[in-house]
Amino acid sequence: MWGHILDRAGILTPETRRAYTAQRRAVRRFAPAEYAAARLLLPARLQPDAVVLVSFMHETDDRIDRGPRADREEALRQWRHLVEEALDGGRPALPVLRTLAHAVARHPALRDRVKAFLDGAELEVSWDRFASETDLERYIEGYSLPALMLSMSLLSPATEPASTRFEDGCLALISAMQRLDFLEDIAEDAEEGRVGVPTSALDRYGLVIRNGRLSEPRPGAFKALVTDQTDRAARSLTAARHLVDLAAHPDRPFLRAFLRVQHLRLTAVRKAGPTLMTHPCGPSRLHSCAVLLQESTRRRRETPPATLSSVGTPPS
Repeated sequence: MWGHILDRAGILTPETRRAYTAQRRAVRRFAPAEYAAARLLLPARLQPDAVVLVSFMHETDDRIDRGPRADREEALRQWRHLVEEALDGGRPALPVLRTLAHAVARHPALRDRVKAFLDGAELEVSWDRFASETDLERYIEGYSLPALMLSMSLLSPATEPASTRFEDGCLALISAMQRLDFLEDIAEDAEEGRVGVPTSALDRYGLVIRNGRLSEPRPGAFKALVTDQTDRAARSLTAARHLVDLAAHPDRPFLRAFLRVQHLRLTAVRKAGPTLMTHPCGPSRLHSCAVLLQESTRRRRETPPATLSSVGTPPS
């Protein structure tokens, strides 16, 4: 199955195929849901490079997300050097960088996307708290959006004004996703002293962090915060609805599923409410799998038999 996908994508040399296969195995291990979505719903021509970009983002996060701030900044500096060397024609030892360089050669616009992502990573290594909504929005636009656009740019329309509208939709989408991320993980983040919900929002409801735990001044204060933040996320998801219509028809099942899963996350966070103060949450795996299967079935029903082999295949 995977060999056929590589054939369809024009990845033919044995060494390059081995490097792409190594990234496929890595992504299947650390991001099984994302892997399944890509394999089921993305066109075959995009699957290998989408897998590589997910692997590259994961490798970057893994390198810059540990230790004191100075250590994270140095890790980013060293990683940027390795990435730039690989994209400038070097011979990187790491398969993830060999395949990244190959993906950039196949999609030249990715070079600017990689640079924007690494530039934005400086925000990721330096933040501890966001004082206001403005600070959070600056982080989302500077880091979260470039991270999302690494892979979403493969689905973006090639011409204006559709490409700008697509990126605007992606900004709305990642705004919702990032807000939900910070709510889902707020208990763990409080332990680490790195809460992503803006301090201005916590102050509005009288919430404070004491000894690594959130404390509310009165019953219902945290629930009110969750309502406020999820209402904002819901508005952002509504603003992202047009993404599906802007994409090419073969790319729409993936985008539909992606958006539907974010709505499942929104529902799960709202349902969790005050329990988020002590426990993380996420969408039901059963419901998420149902979305993928429904969209896969719809794609196969709507795709002419002669072109079905050029789109997604069951994961392997």
